[in-house]
Amino acid sequence: MTRQKNYYVYIITNHSGTLYVGVTNDLERRVLEHKEFKIAGFTKRYRINRLVYYEETPNVKAALEREKQIKRWRREKKIMLIDLENPTWRDLSEGW
Repeated sequence: MTRQKNYYVYIITNHSGTLYVGVTNDLERRVLEHKEFKIAGFTKRYRINRLVYYEETPNVKAALEREKQIKRWRREKKIMLIDLENPTWRDLSEGW
C-alpha cells in the first residue's frame, strides 16, 4: 500500500520578526535546511530559521494555493494567523 504524501504550508521567522512563507512535502527536512542556512536567498540572508506556524494537507494543489494566499496577505494578517495557533511564537521544530 502506498503511503499518502502530505504537504505543508509553513511560516518561519528570525530574531527580528521577518516572516517567510513556504511550502514543502517534508517539513522536518525543509526546516533543518533553513536552520543550517543551506538555502541561498532570502532566508539565508536574513537568517530566518524558527518555525512558528504550519498547516498540513494531502493535496499539493491546495498547499500551493494556500501558500500563495498567505503570501498575498498583509503582515498584520500573517501575524494574527501565527498568534491564533502559536501565541508565544515558540519554535515548533524544537526537539525534532
